[in-house]
Amino acid sequence: MKIVVFSDTHGLTSSAEKIVDSNTDADLFIFLGDGENDYNYVSRKNPQKNFLAVSGNCDYSTSLPEVGEFFLKGKKIVYTHGHRYNVRSSVDVLYYLAKEREADIVLFGHTHQRFYSVIDGIHFLNPGSAALPRDGAGKSYAVIDLTDKGVDIRHFNL
Repeated sequence: MKIVVFSDTHGLTSSAEKIVDSNTDADLFIFLGDGENDYNYVSRKNPQKNFLAVSGNCDYSTSLPEVGEFFLKGKKIVYTHGHRYNVRSSVDVLYYLAKEREADIVLFGHTHQRFYSVIDGIHFLNPGSAALPRDGAGKSYAVIDLTDKGVDIRHFNL
């Protein structure tokens, strides 16, 4: 099961398009906010694909939720933009959210920096920014592969 995670497109629709077009075999795309118009465009352009999204701090007058969650292949995945969880400082608040919701994987954006860590068996992933990276590593997204052997997570450059 291939899940593509991207965030923080901030009006750079071409980045969202490139991510979707480069991952034709993806089972699911998750957008983590700050670029709702970009998300709306690519999801409408690709109605045959599965999309989930949450709102970011720069998505105004949105109907998207702030937090989403679902089960897939025996894993509970919680996803949010992260601005309400102090993610610029640490993932501590997200850790408590994960514990509260019994999550196996937590996805977040907001910092524009790639991040991946496993803490107490919980996977924490920030795909970085698809438009305005702040980590010197370039525009990016992430892919989660859920297999019978476990969870495999990788970052990719645009």
